[in-house]
Amino acid sequence: MINQLIANIKKTEAPIVVGLDPMLNYIPEQVQKKAYEEFGETLEGAAEAIWQFNKEIVDKTYDLIPAVKPQIAMYEQFGIPGLAAFKKTVDYCKEKGLVVIGDIKRGDIGSTSAAYATGHIGRVQVGDKAYAPFDEDFVTVNPYLGSDGVNPFLDVCKEEKKGIFVLVKTSNPSSGEFQDQLIDGRPLYELVGEKVAAWGEEVMGDAYSYVGAVVGATYPKMGKALRKIMPKAYILVPGYGAQGGKGKDLVHFFNEDGLGAIVNSSRGIIAAYKQEKYQSFGPENFGDASRAAVKDMAEDIKGALENRA
Repeated sequence: MINQLIANIKKTEAPIVVGLDPMLNYIPEQVQKKAYEEFGETLEGAAEAIWQFNKEIVDKTYDLIPAVKPQIAMYEQFGIPGLAAFKKTVDYCKEKGLVVIGDIKRGDIGSTSAAYATGHIGRVQVGDKAYAPFDEDFVTVNPYLGSDGVNPFLDVCKEEKKGIFVLVKTSNPSSGEFQDQLIDGRPLYELVGEKVAAWGEEVMGDAYSYVGAVVGATYPKMGKALRKIMPKAYILVPGYGAQGGKGKDLVHFFNEDGLGAIVNSSRGIIAAYKQEKYQSFGPENFGDASRAAVKDMAEDIKGALENRA
């Protein structure tokens, strides 16, 4: 699947992943109203609004982007109906030819970790039949329980030719409370990066590994160091746009071939119509605003890569 992700990136010339992280206050009133008329102001109504919101954004952007990243918490908060909307979103995006990165941030051990891996990127056996329950192409994984938590995902990656992105240096302000702590004079995130590189050697695609890393755009100098530590790992870069990251901050996350990284933007794209820059589209054309935001982001990153020293 890493080969498919790279093929999509080359085709679109846009190393962008759209974070489908819908909050109800992102969803225009007309979309919510229609869903509530059908299902009431219920969890089912909220889930329907989310699904219709996602569908419009995907319909308006799928030809410009290689991948999407639905954050499962935004769906789980609406219970079983929300998870049903998550699954519909995953399936629809795959129908459109998009690579789906399930942002699930799972981290456990043994049979529990194996069950997470099976449920999201693997297949579960029920009698004589095997089912792919959520069927994402990649998922995010928390490594802080060690190899016991990651190995079950690697096993499934080998079987299904799918992938994971391991949290290495996250974009949030307090990440340094643990991730920056020095161990024998080196920050913990570098040691995690070395493990990512080692895990990745077990599951290689043509040029890059099925094991990638999450490194925040808000820490460009750390990203530069981690790029060298993990030369064959694709880096998923959150923190662009709403969290302050700009194209010029991202150049060192990429390799010289212009590959090696994919940059996430969530509310900067899906709620673009709320921004002053795109307010002329209005809530009724929120999908078109998202499309314009994708084009602007792609241009920003492309320009930064062309002008890097």
